[in-house]
Amino acid sequence: MVCGGFICTKNALCALNILYVLVSLLLIAVAAWGKWFDLVSSIKVVAGVIGVGIFLFLVAFVGLCGALKHHQVLLFFYMSILFIVFVVQFSVSCACLALNKDQQDHLLEVGWNKSEATQMDVEKTLNCCGFSHVNLNGSCPARCFNQENSPPSCETCSNIIQQYTGEVLRFVGSIGLFFSFTEILGVWLTHRYRNMKDPRSNPGAFL
Repeated sequence: MVCGGFICTKNALCALNILYVLVSLLLIAVAAWGKWFDLVSSIKVVAGVIGVGIFLFLVAFVGLCGALKHHQVLLFFYMSILFIVFVVQFSVSCACLALNKDQQDHLLEVGWNKSEATQMDVEKTLNCCGFSHVNLNGSCPARCFNQENSPPSCETCSNIIQQYTGEVLRFVGSIGLFFSFTEILGVWLTHRYRNMKDPRSNPGAFL
């Protein structure tokens, strides 16, 4: 059967959902690895990443079952959910690519002030203290702040983070755009697949 027929469309849809399953398992594994090795102490961050991984896994599982069984209801719900995810992800990806420096700095400061656990993770990892100024009378887990027999000489975290913010946002936005196009491809394949006849079934039936 030529590509574009029932079997080819089914195999393409199955392959796409297997890719989503692998990505979801990777997200869950990375979050668990980061928490296990104490790279991330914020439970909210770990739970959020794991939650996204589980959601993606469930969506991919529904799509895979619908593709294998040519199940109209599962394929409809899968197509609807995937389209909603596409709209959200495409919007967020475009926003990441469109943010200017002032907007990036504002979002960084808002995110910094929301979680003390995240602050400690960043200070410990980047060896910096404070966002815009170093509080010498406070506490800081960075190595530069806890040096013995010498006054603290730490750089602010905003100076270090801002060096990489633009590159990170462009990378995240590009990856998000790539996966958003795979999602709209999945919507198109699902819509096409739902309206095809299964050659192995009754030739007079329309599934």
